[in-house]
Amino acid sequence: MARIAIGGFQHETNTFAPSRADYAAFEAGGGWPGVQYGASLFDAVQGANIPAGGAIQALRAMGHTLVATAWAAASPSAHVVHDAFERIAGELVTRLKAAGAVDAVYLDLHGAMVTDRYDDGEGEILRRVREAVGPRVPVVASLDLHANVTRAMFKHADAMVAYRTYPHVDMAQTGARAAWLLDATLRSGARLPAMMKTFDYLTGIPSQCSFIEPCRGIYTALGELEARDGVSLSFTPGFPMADFDECGMAVFGYGADAKAVARAVEELRELVAGAERDFALELHAPEDAVRRAREHGAPGTPVVMADTQDNPGAGGNGDTTGLLAELVRQNAQDAALGLLIDPAAAARAHEAGTGTSLEFALGGRSRVAGDAPFEGEFTVERLGDGKFTCTGKMFTGFRMNLGPMALLRSRAAPGVRVLLASRKCQAADQDMFRHLGVEPRRERMLALKSSVHFRADFQPIAKEVLVVKSPGPALADPAEFRWTRLRKGLRMRPLGPVFQG
Repeated sequence: MARIAIGGFQHETNTFAPSRADYAAFEAGGGWPGVQYGASLFDAVQGANIPAGGAIQALRAMGHTLVATAWAAASPSAHVVHDAFERIAGELVTRLKAAGAVDAVYLDLHGAMVTDRYDDGEGEILRRVREAVGPRVPVVASLDLHANVTRAMFKHADAMVAYRTYPHVDMAQTGARAAWLLDATLRSGARLPAMMKTFDYLTGIPSQCSFIEPCRGIYTALGELEARDGVSLSFTPGFPMADFDECGMAVFGYGADAKAVARAVEELRELVAGAERDFALELHAPEDAVRRAREHGAPGTPVVMADTQDNPGAGGNGDTTGLLAELVRQNAQDAALGLLIDPAAAARAHEAGTGTSLEFALGGRSRVAGDAPFEGEFTVERLGDGKFTCTGKMFTGFRMNLGPMALLRSRAAPGVRVLLASRKCQAADQDMFRHLGVEPRRERMLALKSSVHFRADFQPIAKEVLVVKSPGPALADPAEFRWTRLRKGLRMRPLGPVFQG
């Protein structure tokens, strides 16, 4: 059996976001395990819905010997600072070289990393890995569904495979599929025929959800094409918040038969190109969303409002207050908003203790246009240390450490409660609420700092899901970003305006 090096470096970069990812952000992990060097990465990802975990399990089952290098992930944000990139990527490559001769390399990557110095972070990582192992050693990577797949990535990797679900419930499964593709590459003794196609329009991330059309139908067809032609296919809708010329969607595939690969990739390309009109998605203003939730929500079947533009999973800091202000203004009942990321307010709540009422100025630290701290009197109802293990379908097995957490109740609108956390993480698992004694299904309405990932655990209990357009840096309509570096001719939304440069 083969000797295979394992590594990973994940970051989703919103170049318009208010804060960057330094080394401390990768140490914290943002809900994922913190940075790992050497064999500790095996324990860190074991049992969690993480690509590297799925790949490791599959490769071991095949009988391969695994050598750990480095693995790291951080919450989405603006650019990865150069020092953090060099420390992690440098350690990965140094350990790879120190491992001696290996037969193959598996990398757990995101596909949308932008650093202070490199527009294409993954392309640079793959280039360095390829340089370290030479042209004949297979290098296979798993990618996030939101990858902006570049020419350099396609060139330096022998094969890549992306998630097929958003919410990403198949992360570990994708790692396993990458392992099978790596094994097939090893057995073939040569690089598999491959093809990639890109597109000339962007889509907003809320419309990329695989629970709804058009992505639900696209991924169903992808699986059918794979089975028909015996190939590996991926469709990446992209991360439309990275201002560089290769931002966008792609389809790509690999297989033993070059003609079958070309046929399947072209059919998938035609399907995605024809779905442009279907990627439009209704967005609700905060006042309309809260009004509708008041009318239709009930304990047991809450209306879920996704505060998509402040999604920490897309570069937001989780601290804007537009939706909170509207809940209070309309005196909403049985309403819970989370997670609002405000370490100072959480620390103050812990210092005051449960049962205490005091004035807070919550959130608003990112200084997003149209947003400000929300000032008011709140009662501290419950405190938590932020340490718990998730059980929802996407974050299964994730061991959270969100720092001091607190549950506050508004004195002006006693039906409104706010869940505070100290570390960035989107509200995508019901256990984040239960940690503070809030049972989500008993609420009338839930306001979540998330775009789509929440659907894996919250949609099954929801009467209705509303995507809310409240101030935040993760714009739901990509045409509203102040782009400067896209490729000319790219439509900035489905059927929308064209970037002129």
